[in-house]
Amino acid sequence: MQLDQEQKGFSFLKEGPLDMRMNPTIELDAETIINEWSEKTLGDIFLRYGEEPKWKIISKAIVEARRKIRIRTTTQLADVISSCRSKVRGKLHPATLVFQALRICVNKELDVLQSAINQSMKLLESHGKIGVISFHSLEDRIVKNMFREASTPIREGKEKLIPMMKLLTKKPIVPTLAEIRKNVRSRSAKMRFAEKN
Repeated sequence: MQLDQEQKGFSFLKEGPLDMRMNPTIELDAETIINEWSEKTLGDIFLRYGEEPKWKIISKAIVEARRKIRIRTTTQLADVISSCRSKVRGKLHPATLVFQALRICVNKELDVLQSAINQSMKLLESHGKIGVISFHSLEDRIVKNMFREASTPIREGKEKLIPMMKLLTKKPIVPTLAEIRKNVRSRSAKMRFAEKN
């Protein structure tokens, strides 16, 4: 629900401070990244965490804009990004992927996800199950690869060792149209399950 809080600065649809910290006690916020990190580093973040196709153009535009005035709000940043995008892909707002990238970077979301899955698999008892819901391709890729790796038999000489986990879903479970109508935020959700051997 933090995503709906204007003061957290996650949404480009509402005026708010360029913050994006889930935990307000961490030092790094989105405003620091946008105003102080290099053009190259910004581009790397937008490409890696947002898979933003116009990462080069957007990072250059941000650096040019911040030379004139510090970018402090969500709408300031969204306006800079929108000026770089002549077309909106489907229903996706031009700032969506950049805001996603910043949020992931600020909160180290992918590292936290990997750590949580690793710890959860270790804590499970035999036949215990783990289910993980992801909301974008970067997260889903991590879940898929970690589950696949944990369910692959290991060879020790001629002996094949039983893997730690067994896959319960080869393909992710996705919401039905009826569920999406009830809860629009579920549209990008993917759920995968594994069971401990």
